[in-house]
Amino acid sequence: MDSRKDQDQILAEAVRVLNNEARSLKVLAESLNGDFTDAVDLLLKLEGRVAVCGMGKSGHVARKVAATLASTGAPAYFIHPAEASHGDLGMLAPRDALLAFSNSGETLELESILIFCARRQIPVIGVTKNPASLLGRQSRLVLELPDLPEACPFGSAPTTSTTMMMALGDALALCLLEAKGFTPEDFHQYHPGGSLGRKLLAVRDIMHVGDEIPILHPDQPMPEVLYTITGKSLGCSGVLGPDGTLIGIVTDGDLRRHMAADFLKLSARQIMTANPVTVGPDTLAAQVLGLMQKKSITSVFVVDEQLRPLGLVHIHDCLRAGLE
Repeated sequence: MDSRKDQDQILAEAVRVLNNEARSLKVLAESLNGDFTDAVDLLLKLEGRVAVCGMGKSGHVARKVAATLASTGAPAYFIHPAEASHGDLGMLAPRDALLAFSNSGETLELESILIFCARRQIPVIGVTKNPASLLGRQSRLVLELPDLPEACPFGSAPTTSTTMMMALGDALALCLLEAKGFTPEDFHQYHPGGSLGRKLLAVRDIMHVGDEIPILHPDQPMPEVLYTITGKSLGCSGVLGPDGTLIGIVTDGDLRRHMAADFLKLSARQIMTANPVTVGPDTLAAQVLGLMQKKSITSVFVVDEQLRPLGLVHIHDCLRAGLE
């Protein structure tokens, strides 16, 4: 860049584009009506999958919307309008619905797939600026985009229109997510890999269970306490009451705090920390890691509703799972 003026002009143009697209989303939000809720209801009751299509830049949006729907509990796939008439129409099943994106609504490549849907009574949801267009006329429901200019200085490159399409697709996917009662645990099943999958791990996925859990009874003497804690190598042991509920925990810190001449004469009950921190099995592992860091502890027992131990999570388990 030759001068500060050039930088200022570039930044001013970037701000203009972003403000233009931000305003378009505000107008879009204010324009939503019963057609949107009807579209959510149609997709919610769908027995098949959502076929999402679009041509050109609208096609790129459609691919992303299909992926978002599929990952949030609404089975979906992308179908290319131009390839549809060369065999890909076989992807459309009678119980599916078509979600079609076209700014003008007159995209010629959509014609064959729209005719196919009409003949087989496959419902079409059209996303377009022009309800009177080919797409609008062939759609059971039209989600009309506000007729706003593109952010492109020539008014040509799809920018504002594709931003609105993308946001509308997100709104459909997340409204369906809410309506289906989709949970973080469901989300984790579809995203087991990568950093997102790690963030959605539940403690049940990483906790120690069965014989790995160090357990003591209140009256066990100190030699047995030491043997149990050392043998399980988790730096602590739970203390159970007569009914099998967790009443306390003995940690390495408890051992150090009670070091004295009569140390070996003490029992688990005498040195345990009562009412220890516990979590349920569906708690996110990331939340448990944050809890341990906040409380300056290294282990947390996982219990059921009656406070019976189901497992134990050590801070090293969270770190091995890639959580930070």
